[in-house]
Amino acid sequence: MSNNIIAQDYSICRQKRNQKNGHRSFVIWFTGLSGSGKSTIANRVEEELFKTGIQTYTLDGDNIRFGISKGLGFDEESRYENLRRIAEIAKLFTDAGLVTIGAFVSPLQKDRDLVKDIVGTENFVEVFVDTSLQECERRDVKGLYKKARAGEIKHFTGIDAPYEKPANPDVLIETEKESIETAIQKVLTFVKHKLEL
Repeated sequence: MSNNIIAQDYSICRQKRNQKNGHRSFVIWFTGLSGSGKSTIANRVEEELFKTGIQTYTLDGDNIRFGISKGLGFDEESRYENLRRIAEIAKLFTDAGLVTIGAFVSPLQKDRDLVKDIVGTENFVEVFVDTSLQECERRDVKGLYKKARAGEIKHFTGIDAPYEKPANPDVLIETEKESIETAIQKVLTFVKHKLEL
């Protein structure tokens, strides 16, 4: 890092923004295989929070790759850099007073630990959307598994790249056993106390 960079403090801080908004800010991080239902559940959770006056913003894997991470590949090093960038953005949004929702495959534990370290453990809620590979392939919402099986996509999580399940997620959602409504309520119930000032 350059010796010429100095952190600048401003008079309007996170605590003041939280007070003005009437709630604490933190990150809700959804992880799971492609097609697991992460984005669907994240979207619905944001809708419910927004309806109650919570200031929110959702960061989504595909949307990030259209801009901030445009040009990055899907090999392990590129995924790491992609998530590092996202974590830094989530940290800024948390400082801005928002409940920031992230929906990312984020397949490796070390990468999720990186995100947690950057945003702060106390600001990080991990939601594991646990859906079997077979079910994700059956859904194949974006047609990506078919392409991966045909060799058209390399380093695809679950096919030729690993997914390491979180050992102790804050919220576990098993989409093959519970409804979307149940999943949403599980997340909302968990974060309720974190919203309180």
